[in-house]
Amino acid sequence: MSFIVVSTQEYGRVCALLAIVAFRTHHMRHLMSPHNSPSELEKKMQIGFIGLGNVGGKLASSLQRNGFDLMVRDLDRQVATPFIDRGARWAESPAEMTRQTDMVITCLPNPSASAAVMEAQDGILSEMTDGKIWAEMSTTDETEVKRLGEQVLDAGGEAIDCPVSGGCHRAATGNISIFVGTERHTFDRAFPVISAMGRQILHTGPLGSASVLKVITNYLASVNLVALGEALMTAKCSGLDLNTSYDAIRISSGNSFVHETESQVILNGSRNINFTLDLVVKDMSLFQAVADRTNVPLELAPVLLDIFKDGQSRFGPREWSPNIVRRLEEACNERLLAPGFPEEIVDHEPESAGFEVNRTH
Repeated sequence: MSFIVVSTQEYGRVCALLAIVAFRTHHMRHLMSPHNSPSELEKKMQIGFIGLGNVGGKLASSLQRNGFDLMVRDLDRQVATPFIDRGARWAESPAEMTRQTDMVITCLPNPSASAAVMEAQDGILSEMTDGKIWAEMSTTDETEVKRLGEQVLDAGGEAIDCPVSGGCHRAATGNISIFVGTERHTFDRAFPVISAMGRQILHTGPLGSASVLKVITNYLASVNLVALGEALMTAKCSGLDLNTSYDAIRISSGNSFVHETESQVILNGSRNINFTLDLVVKDMSLFQAVADRTNVPLELAPVLLDIFKDGQSRFGPREWSPNIVRRLEEACNERLLAPGFPEEIVDHEPESAGFEVNRTH
């Protein structure tokens, strides 16, 4: 048997190095695990979720997956069955949910739906009291969320608008981005809940600011969708291979998040992005309303809104939004199809801990 003799000083260095390695390994495991588990105190916070549709259902699932006690409600009770099977409670009304929870989240298709849930006789406001939080995750109008938020504040509660961005595929994995408009102390209080649903969390300022940014970013995505349809059709009619054209755009200055996601389901032919034409028209109308209130003379947005309204009238309000390219397909008598692209977009990134985004400037 042989031995290695080291000095006391060298031994100390080795021990210190091993301690650093052990700490870093533990720290990285903590950071890289799915959303850092909420503390026992945070888990005791009772959460209500109204609206279990394409986006809302995935956000609510993230809360359950991360250990929160959940109460749910939707106009269609059937969609709540999987949540109830996993331990969620059903609320007979928004009022009952508000009474029995600390924070009520709404994720609904339009501002009028949110107003109905809030202001009905058995709505959220009827049971809003000191310390309760209302979090609006719908894509809605800035003035409307402020109006409802004022009523929440008058009742002693706290109000947040926190819409999401990044697509249903990232909502499913808890990796979606979330804008949060509220006071700082409310942001800090709600952060453990919000960060269980998304990865990059940006505090945008006061109530209403997140809703403005949401319709701005949705507008940009819609511009990109129409532009990509025109680009791909021009490539097709120029005799170019669409697979090659897709890759050329992907590696170029013309690349975008929309290209890397929606162009794939366009070329597959499914056009399934879990977002419909009527929602695009709603969001673009909200963006136009913001510009009108602030006297911004938009030039591109009115043209784009007419394009989507025409698509909605031709193909139906519930048609997938990427099928706006059918207008060009019909005009050119060509199909934008290519082999090898997926029917739906799947987020392959592992779920990771949500964190607050620090502004870069």
